[in-house]
Amino acid sequence: MSPLREPGPAPAALQDEQLFDLEIRLLLEAVYQRWQHDFRDYAVSSLRRRMRQAMTHFGCERLSQLQGRVLHEPEVFAQMLQFFTVQVSEMFRDPSYFRALREQVLPVLRTYPSLKIWVAGCSHGEEVWSLAILLAEEGLLARTILYATDINASALQRAESGIYPLDRVAGFSRNYLAAGGRGSLSDHYTSAYGGVAFDRRLKQQIVFADHSLATDSVFSEVHFVSCRNVLIYFNRALQDRALGLFNEALVRRGFLGLGLRETVQFSGHAADFEAFVPDQRIYRKA
Repeated sequence: MSPLREPGPAPAALQDEQLFDLEIRLLLEAVYQRWQHDFRDYAVSSLRRRMRQAMTHFGCERLSQLQGRVLHEPEVFAQMLQFFTVQVSEMFRDPSYFRALREQVLPVLRTYPSLKIWVAGCSHGEEVWSLAILLAEEGLLARTILYATDINASALQRAESGIYPLDRVAGFSRNYLAAGGRGSLSDHYTSAYGGVAFDRRLKQQIVFADHSLATDSVFSEVHFVSCRNVLIYFNRALQDRALGLFNEALVRRGFLGLGLRETVQFSGHAADFEAFVPDQRIYRKA
């Protein structure tokens, strides 16, 4: 007797899923041709849920209906960027990562007379403001330029404002202390606009700019790249392209920080980097 097998998806359901994936690919191609934003190498598996959310948001029964609106209504495309990209983060996310930067990476970077740091895929800015605070506390901010880049203009505007809702600050503060903060997070912000606004002196060292890891090239030589929880949304080809950009941008023996679920292993650039703090996904250019 043959062993029992778990029932697979019904043929109709499987066909519907395949058709939806086809609609996603057609939408991504249309966006590239119409708006020159390239999401074609984003992982389809990570887009399915967000595209369904977009259909609900815009009241479309089919993704093909939404495609028509994206092609003909610029304001719809602008809103769609929040669904194509993931804009979820928090300050000092994964505190052990920031503690490793403070204790192991910054002592090396301190030996340079000036520093350039690239935060790729900065979203709403939590990562870059965290790094600015870290550098300020270590006495390095004044000689550092931080480049914060993203493809989402709305996200960049929010990042540049440095304003966050009050209900998020308690979590930010816990992360800050766990990351080895040298005082209180409140030393770096003032209450304003129904939330908190981070110190303008931090912003003086930050350059916010539009940049796509899918289509744009390297714009500066940097000592450290932090690109966390971005590569997980790319397919292998786009991951390799992004890692190639980081390798090209980094100075000799520069540093790369990735998310805890990301790695340079098994990529086309594995030989270009060596593990520096392996458990925190911090690498050094070989």
